[in-house]
Amino acid sequence: MDYPTLEDIVGNTPLVRLKRINAGRNNTLLAKLEGQNPAGSVKDRPAMAMLGEAQARGEITPGDTLIEATSGNTGIALAMAAAIMGYRMVLVMPESASQERKHAMAAYGATLISASKEGGMEEARDIAEAMIARGEGKPLDQFANPDNPLAHYRTTGPEVWEQTGGEVTHFVSAMGTTGTIMGVSRYLKEQNPAIQMVGLQPEDGASIAGIRRWPEEYLPSIFDATRVDVTLDIGQTEAEEHMRRLAREEGILAGVSSGGSLAGALRVAEQVENSVIVFIVCDRGDRYLSTGLFAPEV
Repeated sequence: MDYPTLEDIVGNTPLVRLKRINAGRNNTLLAKLEGQNPAGSVKDRPAMAMLGEAQARGEITPGDTLIEATSGNTGIALAMAAAIMGYRMVLVMPESASQERKHAMAAYGATLISASKEGGMEEARDIAEAMIARGEGKPLDQFANPDNPLAHYRTTGPEVWEQTGGEVTHFVSAMGTTGTIMGVSRYLKEQNPAIQMVGLQPEDGASIAGIRRWPEEYLPSIFDATRVDVTLDIGQTEAEEHMRRLAREEGILAGVSSGGSLAGALRVAEQVENSVIVFIVCDRGDRYLSTGLFAPEV
């Protein structure tokens, strides 16, 4: 019997139809439940791909120290992948990340280094680059690594196409590293160029874990604006309210970026009819419970 190992069960996540949140105009709203991955997020896909492909090319060898800047989910996924494949993982992240995220990374054996809340991910990336320049470890660099979007081209895109029987008309995704939307866009557009790719960024002043509006000098090099048809600005309150709606109306406990994805999908639904709208539920909400975002209403 050839039993699967943990990395064999990354991907092939469920795609479910929302029942109570109404998309109107005869639209169908489908949620891709990426929290069902082993480490709990969509980032399991690129994490396993980046380590696996780098090892296959001989760029890294088990026992090496790897350094990565992360806001949370990629770090958890990389820590899991490093534990599976025998690497030491050093993660640099803003101190504002939830305790659940930090504890999950530490549980997998990763070493954590904090950037300031004010400096955020930009400071975390600068710290990681400085450490790599000093020879303290090897980079994966999810922001520039082509294996990030390639993972979604090879897995997420084909899954969406197959699970909808080729009926998907719109794909909605938060944009952080932009790996998900880049890879899925490439695949789906090859199947049907009319499929609309909708990317989400935070509106000015919003702080939504997993969704970024990068300054030009920090824009991920894997990003290609021509692969995104529509970009929507999502408000923080809007994302948080729709995150709670997912849990209370659909039984889907997810994070804030997933609430933003639902909000974006509903905006799309207001403008179209007879459409099949797929949105990414990036992770599980249990890693945000300490933030108070799900606190009982009083």
